[in-house]
Amino acid sequence: MENEQLVYEGSKAEQYQQLMANIFALIDQEPELIANLANISAALKTQFNWLWVGFYLTRDEELVLGPFQGPVACTRIQKGRGVCGTSWERKESIIVPDVNQFPGHIACSSLSKSEIVVPIIRFGEVMGVLDVDSEHLNHFDDTDKKYLEEIVASICM
Repeated sequence: MENEQLVYEGSKAEQYQQLMANIFALIDQEPELIANLANISAALKTQFNWLWVGFYLTRDEELVLGPFQGPVACTRIQKGRGVCGTSWERKESIIVPDVNQFPGHIACSSLSKSEIVVPIIRFGEVMGVLDVDSEHLNHFDDTDKKYLEEIVASICM
């Protein structure tokens, strides 16, 4: 199946809305989790050109690197460590305007300046997290949180 992703224009919310239709079409009939996570990462990276976008999956009481787009990343993260581990522990999305101000931030890339992490929750348990990094300070806001949470909610784990 041929899929060529367009880069959508408009407000941030309009870009997300158009992109989400594309993402939902990509994952609607595909039962393979890794394939869906890979396509979601690629679609988000293409649209927003963030520094890093990808997934960590819970495995044996730690987060393990899953599909992503961007520079080489940390492979394993403990619960409660860094932004990803904290999001997992709290079972909530976290927006970090300046990663250097986040206690215990794990610097996988020195280029990362701000971050948003959204947990993937199924049946009350965190199955993984969506992690997005930007090379710009204060890059993420409630609009990102709202739409990334909707995208994550669509993932079948």
